[in-house]
Amino acid sequence: MWNKTDPEESFRNKVIWVAAAVVAAALIGVGVYYRFHTSTPMAASGTVPPAPPAVAPAPASAPLPSAAQAPAIAHPVPAPSSTAGAQPLPPLNHSDAVVLAALDTLIGHPAVAQFIVPKNIIRRVVVSVDSLPRAKVSADLRPIQATPGETIVNRQGGVALLSQRNYARYTPFVAVVSRLNVQGLAQLYFRLYPLFQRAYESLGYPGKYFNDRLVQAIDSLLATPAVTSPVTLVRPKVFWQFADPKLQALPAGQKLMLRMGPKNDAIIEHKLRQFRALIANPPK
Repeated sequence: MWNKTDPEESFRNKVIWVAAAVVAAALIGVGVYYRFHTSTPMAASGTVPPAPPAVAPAPASAPLPSAAQAPAIAHPVPAPSSTAGAQPLPPLNHSDAVVLAALDTLIGHPAVAQFIVPKNIIRRVVVSVDSLPRAKVSADLRPIQATPGETIVNRQGGVALLSQRNYARYTPFVAVVSRLNVQGLAQLYFRLYPLFQRAYESLGYPGKYFNDRLVQAIDSLLATPAVTSPVTLVRPKVFWQFADPKLQALPAGQKLMLRMGPKNDAIIEHKLRQFRALIANPPK
């Protein structure tokens, strides 16, 4: 068995949200090199590791990106609402309260309290989304709490297999995702988009758009290959890896999808397709 605080596990949990609930403007997802760790002493001791910023925070007084300054974008989002009485967005560094309140309305406070890391939410989502199509991810910037329980592995002789019983550990979160109002999620995402854009540019992508990257990340997740045979693992050193070199070479997000199990994967993919349709071709 693997330790319940395995950073890979945390990332896998994060991906689920990343895939569905940032895909959530409030959060989508992913945590450390795609491998399984046997223990994480600091987390096991009850100490929550600090969330070091991926980049230096943008000054609170910095202006939000404006449509007039924006270059071409493959998947444009609707212009910010100018409706009378609409509340202005807070600075990025002070946006957590607004995001958490919106998520309370969208998925309910119990789910928010159980699953969401309540600090630097926008930045965590942006870093996670950007990492999904890559080979590696950041363990310290996950937007979702670690999955409880321990990973279950079956051993057949000298072969280690990822147990199907392990997939049930993700059932509570996937249940939240299955009830997600995707239309409401898209509206929240568009409302908060200037904050996502600012956080994305602060990663070192000036002149590029977070929504384009989000669509790319979703497409990568949706391209996850189907695996019908038992998932075999190897542990050449400390960390577990897929025994199949082709699976081990997949992008980080796709490996996370595989480790959730086919049923959970199908639910996440269904919501991702719905969300992609709304953000890739939003109404004018």
